[in-house]
Parts: sequence; structure tokens; C-alpha cells
Amino acid sequence: MSTTSENRDRLVGSDRVLAVLIELAERPEGATLEQLAAAVDSPKSTVHRALTSLRRAHLAAQLGRGTYVIGDEFLRLAFENHAQRPDRLAVEPILRRLAERFGETAHYAVRDGAEVVYRAKVDPSSGSVRLTSAVGGRNPAYRTAVGKLLLSEAAKDASSLAALVGEGPFEQTTPHTITTLDALWADVVRTRERGYAVDDQENELGVNCLAVPVRLGPDAGVTGAVSVSALAFRLPLAELVGRVDQIRDMVGAAA
Repeated sequence: MSTTSENRDRLVGSDRVLAVLIELAERPEGATLEQLAAAVDSPKSTVHRALTSLRRAHLAAQLGRGTYVIGDEFLRLAFENHAQRPDRLAVEPILRRLAERFGETAHYAVRDGAEVVYRAKVDPSSGSVRLTSAVGGRNPAYRTAVGKLLLSEAAKDASSLAALVGEGPFEQTTPHTITTLDALWADVVRTRERGYAVDDQENELGVNCLAVPVRLGPDAGVTGAVSVSALAFRLPLAELVGRVDQIRDMVGAAA
């Protein structure tokens, strides 16, 4: 069926509504009509119509003096969905035990193309420095332990790895970050051989990480990765690697 001009306009309109919603979600303090129009590069009249649709669905709300924020219904839907996701329900108890056992932050992540997405995170109850990672947040796979673990499952050779993450060079965020495809492939091979991945202060200076695979269900393949992220001065990488069998045993209890 051919796409008519009316259908194209409708698609563009829905894209603009989503763009406004995303922009609002990035601004918890709220935004004015003028700010939103500039952010999504659209006329104020178009953005106002988008806001009207969002407010009608209670996905946006207007505060005093023309400031708009995400609506309570959007938050309800997001929190309810996250709370009931099967993988989170299966993995979060193990993250709690890891966080308490090691006194550091535990993550569960999945791969989305060249990035990892954090589906769950648990900080220890006391004694830790809170990391900048957030549930729903993303990082490039090439510089995280969870990412390299999941790349080792997906990439069978250097060519397929390049198809996933690009040819490089990769952005260097710390002096330890892997920046070439050859070096990344060598790390992916080591990860596959030993069954765990490490991030030696490659994503965030002063923070190292060890990740192992997660298989949710008795016959499931690798569905994600769980990591323990530790401050390097408090739990050096060599010590973390020395406890990999403990981490494997605890994560295996989630399957």
C-alpha cells in the first residue's frame, strides 16, 4: 500500500510527540514551551499540540507559569513495568546478595547493539561510594565488563565483532580504555576462554569490574550479564578475580 501525504504527516506528528515526551523525561526540573520547541527543533504551535496530547493522556503535566513536566501516569507505568519485568524479578535477589557479600555495587545488563543497558542495580546498604550508573542507563559495550562478556557470546570472529561495535578507533575515556578493534577482539577471546570479563578501570577511572553470564531458565542461553563493580583501592581487580568462583556460584542460583 502506498504511503500518502496524510500518512507521512501523521507519522511525523507522532514522532514529534515522542520527541517532546523524551525531552521532558530528560528534564526532571521541567521545561517551558520555548525550551521544548528549541530542543526538538519545531514550531511552538506544533510542540503545544504535542503537549496537549500528552496532557490528555496524563503523560505530561503543566506546572505554574508555563512549565511542563512528566506526568504521574508516565511514572506509574514506568515504575510498574520495571517492577514486574521477569528478568529483574529473577536477578535482583542475587544482586542484593552480591552487594552485601562484597560491599560493592552489583549490576544486571543486557546488550543492545553496540551498547549495554542496565536493567537492575543494587548498592550495598552501607559503606560504598555510589556509582554513576543508573537503571535504564547505557554504556558502550567495548569498555565495560558486562559488555565484553556479552560481545564474547555474540561475536564469533573479528569481522562479526566489527559488525557489532564498528571498526574503531574507539573513544578513550580513561588511560586504560581499549581503543582498537584488535585489542578488543583479543580481550573478547580471553573472556570466552575463561568465562568471565573484566573492566580494569576502562570505563571509569578508579572503578574496576568483573562480569559473569546469566542464564535465566534451565535450558536458556546467555540472557544477560551480572557484574560486581568495585572501587579499585578498596577491592583491587586481582582480588576480585580471585573471588570469581564465589560470584559464579551466587549468580548460578538465579537460573
